[in-house]
Amino acid sequence: MATKAQRATDEKSVKLWGYVPQAMDYILAAGCVAMLGAMSLALWRGRAELALVPVTYPVHFGTLAIALALTPVLLLRAKGDRAHRIMGYVWIAAMVTTAIDTFFIRDLNDGGFSLIHLLSILTLFVCWRIVASARAGNHLAHRGHVRGIVIGALLVAGFFTFMFNRLFAQWIAM
Repeated sequence: MATKAQRATDEKSVKLWGYVPQAMDYILAAGCVAMLGAMSLALWRGRAELALVPVTYPVHFGTLAIALALTPVLLLRAKGDRAHRIMGYVWIAAMVTTAIDTFFIRDLNDGGFSLIHLLSILTLFVCWRIVASARAGNHLAHRGHVRGIVIGALLVAGFFTFMFNRLFAQWIAM
């Protein structure tokens, strides 16, 4: 049973923000901040070589940076208001652009598609589901889709960009 002070704090938080973030929201937000920091470090260390990579890479990095920066804000602030919707559409646009851009990045498989491109197809589908569930007012499905894509497409896929001698792994090692 919550104490009177705790209920007052919760009510004030709900009145102030319209939403009380859950533990998972804080974990995912922290993961995105960490991933954005790691990506920034890799880009800083590889800045001399950045001009040498195809234009699809900077587009990919830029759209990912937008998505990673917006994710904690979207997860931890009020839901359903105009600001959330605008930031949400910017986030969706960044994720869709990132996913489409990956179809032009095919260095890993001698110019062919690889398994990572299946994640891009899934990302495009889930982005559509995120918007559809929000418009339908299905907040639980919307939250589930957002958490799933943040875990899979931003954090897990992002983690693997720092392994297996990929570009970020090389730049971090410089």
